[in-house]
Amino acid sequence: MARSTTYWNYIKTEELLGLQTGVDKNDVELSNDEVMFIVVHQIDELWFKLILRELAAVRDLFAQERVREQSLSAVVRGLRRTALLFNQIATHFQLMETMTTRDYLSFRDKLSPASGFQSAQLREIEILIGLDASKRVPLGHESSYMEALKHADGSKSAAFHRVSRRLGDLPTLYDALGDWLFRTPIQGSTPEAETDPQHVDEFIESYIEAHSTEVAKVKRRACELAKTDKDRERLTKRYDREVLNARAFLRALDRPEEHRPRSSRIRASLVFIESYRELPLLAWPREVLDAVVELEQSFLIFRQRHARMVERVIGRRTGTGGSAGVDYLDQTALRYRIFHDLWTVRTLLIRKDALPPLLGPEVYGFVANQ
Repeated sequence: MARSTTYWNYIKTEELLGLQTGVDKNDVELSNDEVMFIVVHQIDELWFKLILRELAAVRDLFAQERVREQSLSAVVRGLRRTALLFNQIATHFQLMETMTTRDYLSFRDKLSPASGFQSAQLREIEILIGLDASKRVPLGHESSYMEALKHADGSKSAAFHRVSRRLGDLPTLYDALGDWLFRTPIQGSTPEAETDPQHVDEFIESYIEAHSTEVAKVKRRACELAKTDKDRERLTKRYDREVLNARAFLRALDRPEEHRPRSSRIRASLVFIESYRELPLLAWPREVLDAVVELEQSFLIFRQRHARMVERVIGRRTGTGGSAGVDYLDQTALRYRIFHDLWTVRTLLIRKDALPPLLGPEVYGFVANQ
């Protein structure tokens, strides 16, 4: 016999509507502004919960030793859903901006010394995606961002334990994606083949040559249109730098020497997937890369939108938790970038007609069932 239920029991409506009290016993005496502030942040935390589930599912798919082509559509759906969730959260800031500065100041002291910095789920999202801990912006003078997740007496909170568990939840999405990209066949060659380093090296050199030729054409046209010798000199240096930067990127010269072969192959894979994306078995990988960029872009816009909302409502005063307020938020938007290579590769891409000849195209076609 099917179990009977109701909408309000399934959604837990009454329990949910009783949670908007802040530090008070109930919400009867609270202003509409304060209740709105609480509701918006509670909704944000619910969206964060969904984001964590989607990101973990995507990471788990990539963490498999062999990622089936059929699963990539699920990866793209999860990444794009996550981007939409960040976009949804960013729209909440428009609602928050209906408060005036004086409206917010009427209850702001209740928050002190609490801070959005203590959102354990937001820290989890950063960790799961793969934020480098060395890039973290400190809230104040704490030795670690984990200190801000402890109770005032120094004891460990539920938020502290939640983030601690996430730190041990490996690999990160960044690392799992890197492993997947490293295994990408380049010109039909895979990392297991003895001749793979040679094949990858030949592809990189052929691509650098094609890129240099394309840049030279653009440079020549730009210099012809330049009005002064000084302009021509400036343009020449700028385009020559593009060529040098392309080589340095594909050769991973910015990485420690022992990490260069792996990083170089991953970057070559990015170029290869983007360049030959019309091939059947590269179409979905290219969608994956685009969805990752969309995800990070939406996360970045969320951070920037947060900063502008805070500046509009309270200016640049010190945050409730003692942070630098808007300055702290602006720094996170600037520094908390993770998928640098996926953005950088766009500077290197060239026209389809200018690409090096493709070797082993049969590797990237659909195989008929036997």
